[in-house]
Amino acid sequence: MEFSNLHQMLRALYDEMLSLAADMAGVARGLAGLGALFYVALKVWQALSRAEPIDLFPMLRPFALGLCIMFFPTMVLGTINAVLSPIVTGTHGILEGQVLDLNELQQQKDLLEREALLRNPETAYLVSDEEFDRQLEELGWSPSDLATISGMYLERGMYQLKQDIRNAFRELLEILFQAAALVVDIIRTFFLIVLSILGPVAFALSVWDGFQSTLSQWFTRYISVYLWLPVSDLFSSMLAKIQSLILARDIEQLSDPAFIPDTSDAVYIIFMIIGIIGYFTIPTVTGWIIQAGGAGNYTRNVNQATRKAGNIAGAATGATTGNIGGKLMNQ
Repeated sequence: MEFSNLHQMLRALYDEMLSLAADMAGVARGLAGLGALFYVALKVWQALSRAEPIDLFPMLRPFALGLCIMFFPTMVLGTINAVLSPIVTGTHGILEGQVLDLNELQQQKDLLEREALLRNPETAYLVSDEEFDRQLEELGWSPSDLATISGMYLERGMYQLKQDIRNAFRELLEILFQAAALVVDIIRTFFLIVLSILGPVAFALSVWDGFQSTLSQWFTRYISVYLWLPVSDLFSSMLAKIQSLILARDIEQLSDPAFIPDTSDAVYIIFMIIGIIGYFTIPTVTGWIIQAGGAGNYTRNVNQATRKAGNIAGAATGATTGNIGGKLMNQ
């Protein structure tokens, strides 16, 4: 199953779980009704004890919250999702455009890189079987040429081994990159489901005097978690744009017939590592858009995981760069 299908499955899971919010409305109505009784009685008693006229406007708050609880899936969740969904659609469209350009540039770069290696007689036999066979035929099988032929076989084998290692490492980083995005999306979906199902209870608790801040905290947390996906798409778009600029520069250099390409892809590997680490900063960045509390422990755990991932990725990059550098020096 592709990662895009997993993201779509999470969207479908969220839509199916929204129906459970209506089941909690019955419990929330009883809790809100009891809270409204105490709330109205307290306001009336305070006004009578001070010989002041009774202000009816503050007493409308419990009834407004009661209406929100009765029609919570459609009135509250439907309105918030309808307002925020254009942001998700817009950022996802930006991401799709950048990824499409990136794929086209990558294919163009691979083609030009192969052509550049074929233009050079010293490297053409590494990527072309026909050129390899042609050079063997020119050398012949005389005893004086056996050392050269053995060296060609060895260099071709080392080149293919290095390419296989590079491609395997790239695939591993791409899987980790997609996995990091999936982890953020899974946690986001879980938080949204919990906030949606227990939302009527939060509205009911906000009726009680002294718990009014529960309502504002629920809104800020829900909106903050909902914006994780747009911020994630913007981050992916930024990385795709940077990679597109790097590929465009490489394509410009490969257009020069005298240019010798570098097949190490060190810059690509570095940006993939940066992307893996950067995905775990999305909750922090979203908290800058709208202030939300209650995620302190999660943020601390994410920061610790980010530091550990950075250390591991730095060690892996150093080891890989050292191995590639050693092989190039030996060649």
